[in-house]
Amino acid sequence: MTNSSHEAGGPAIILVEPQLGENIGMVARAMANFGLGELRLVNPRDGWPSEKARAAASRADHVIDGVKLYDDLPSAVADLNFVFATTARERDGFKEVRGPVEAGRALRSRQRDGLKTGILFGRERFGLYNEEVGLADEIVTFPVDPAFSSLNIAQAVLLMSYEWMKSGLESETDTNFAGPEMLPATKEQLHGLFAHLEAALEARGYFRPAAKKPKMVDNLRAVLTRAGFAQPELKVLRGVVASLDYFSPKEPRGAGYPERKAKADRAAHADDDADTLPPEGGKGLDND
Repeated sequence: MTNSSHEAGGPAIILVEPQLGENIGMVARAMANFGLGELRLVNPRDGWPSEKARAAASRADHVIDGVKLYDDLPSAVADLNFVFATTARERDGFKEVRGPVEAGRALRSRQRDGLKTGILFGRERFGLYNEEVGLADEIVTFPVDPAFSSLNIAQAVLLMSYEWMKSGLESETDTNFAGPEMLPATKEQLHGLFAHLEAALEARGYFRPAAKKPKMVDNLRAVLTRAGFAQPELKVLRGVVASLDYFSPKEPRGAGYPERKAKADRAAHADDDADTLPPEGGKGLDND
């Protein structure tokens, strides 16, 4: 289970121009159900504070008492490192789109890295404007019926709050964010890798014909600076592996995989050692 019922460091819930105090109160209740406590309101229509919101919060007073007010959305997200925007409609642009399960895990991962995160929710009637979605890093959408995709704002907050808490339970899959903790490489380290790899490939005759070397180097750098691989990129890597396996300055192309040659060398050395051993039952050279 999570360490605390009101977990510090969870995502801030940001409501953009909410209309009804009752909806704000139900949002606060949903947040409290799943350990979230930071609620931000951008220009609520009926003002703040709201007794209707407190009544609908059903004793989630710690959320209501801690509400932060903002005049505009840029101010509400200014101190955050990563923000999801919720929407049921396909948007133009290049933002990554995730489902709630994956989004909950992504938020949990960033929280463990010490980053401040948030989730944007739009107006009850029509959600977020495109320019407001543009202030977020990624989009999260729910697998609802396209013919009836509109969710009550409290329902949407409930779904994301649930996925947030679930992502921290012990029953989550072991592979989820289980990689080793490593600092991101600096550009200097990355450039050192490029130089090292280029020199190694040059020595092994990878860049043939010579006129194509600049384009081949560009392709390698494009592959090494991307998190995901496409089939053409895999072909580039297979070409690198094949070149390193079959060719070096001392061994002509076709001499065989290095591990096979190393095994043959070990066997040959073993035969040589056997020829220098004293006969069975005899004395060694150092014996009297």
